Amino acid sequence: MSSKKKVIVTGGSGFIGTNLVEHLINQGHEVLNLDINPPRNCDQIGFWLQANILDFEMLSYEISKFSPDIIYHLAARTDLDGETISDYDANTIGVENLIKAIAANTTLQKVIFASSRLVCKIGYRPSDMKDYCPDTLYGQSKVMGEKIVRDMSSKIVSPWIIVRPTSIWGPWFDVPYKNFFLSIYRKQYFHPASMKIKKHFGFVGNTVYQLGLLGGENCIGTHSQTMYLADYDAIDVKEMANMISAEFYNGPIVNCPMLVLKYCAYIGDFLKKMGWKNPPLTTFRLNNLITSMEYDLEPLRAVIGPLPYTMHQGIEVTCKWLILSES
Repeated sequence: MSSKKKVIVTGGSGFIGTNLVEHLINQGHEVLNLDINPPRNCDQIGFWLQANILDFEMLSYEISKFSPDIIYHLAARTDLDGETISDYDANTIGVENLIKAIAANTTLQKVIFASSRLVCKIGYRPSDMKDYCPDTLYGQSKVMGEKIVRDMSSKIVSPWIIVRPTSIWGPWFDVPYKNFFLSIYRKQYFHPASMKIKKHFGFVGNTVYQLGLLGGENCIGTHSQTMYLADYDAIDVKEMANMISAEFYNGPIVNCPMLVLKYCAYIGDFLKKMGWKNPPLTTFRLNNLITSMEYDLEPLRAVIGPLPYTMHQGIEVTCKWLILSES
């Protein structure tokens, strides 16, 4: 976005939202964060308005009142703890409410809807962007959200894009990727022996840069497209872990036999059933770790171009933030 815009970020108090709000403010835009929760970054309290996307009347009123040029719809329930699909109404009814709320908006220039890589289970390679294979209720709700956008697209008067963030990490993050950094910081991370794991991760500084450009009027050829969000080159997980360890002045990452890791994961599953919300390792997290996860990022690279941060620079920024936040 080259000129000053009025921008609404729904879910701007979340991890990516917090970084996006900061990025947009630094770019000189007028920003409104609509979120049911207060900002993680207390410096952003003046840009926040408490709002529930399931409250259509309020949502519609606040959008009409602010009259935005751009909307980033990030608001969602993102955990995997729901027991029924209705627990994820924010990801379905919330999308419907937003589309209805902007139907008569004449100032809107772009809407970006955030989905998730979990519309397909980890390790599944879709044949196209409408090939779904979720294995969680959260992923299923995001599939439904994407279909709602396409089914109701005639009501969206402006260009729109669906983005699927992959594994995004950086300042203000939470589980599970904060746990990944913390386990290395505490010398508790052990890499599966003899395994080379490639994944498309994304440093949040690059992610919000990408979102900022996707929201611009000069971002040609993206209307009605669905795109993955990540750094362009897949990382080697052990290489990244060693970079993080070095930043914390720890030694090289230690390998661990898979049999031992599986045993620890089973213990984590048991502890979770007993009420421990986030044990360090579960079978879900272990499978997530050991399964390669690569996506086609070339469509994104073609419209965005070079990214501002290398992986090493992102790790430096994140480790400094993590040390401060833990002190």
